[in-house]
Amino acid sequence: MGQRRLPGHLVDWSATQLGIDVGVVRRSDDIRGFGVLPRRWIVERTSAWCLRSRRLVRDYERCTDTSEVVVLWSMTMLMSRHLAARQRQRLSPAEAA
Repeated sequence: MGQRRLPGHLVDWSATQLGIDVGVVRRSDDIRGFGVLPRRWIVERTSAWCLRSRRLVRDYERCTDTSEVVVLWSMTMLMSRHLAARQRQRLSPAEAA
């Protein structure tokens, strides 16, 4: 399964503004039925995490700025929970009490 470069403005913009390389992951011709594609699950997992926030399940916001802030708030809450859980795992049971 190879990755090919996309033509167009999105590739150029993402490379210059964000410093990331955008590509399409193609399915292999020899795979029939369901097959896990590389890196796709990362995007789907992150989307699922965001949708845990009730306000992101539906598009309630009128302004895109508000929507952006709600996404940032949701990811901040998610990452702070992950970091707190990781910190608790590092502490010994005596230190956690």
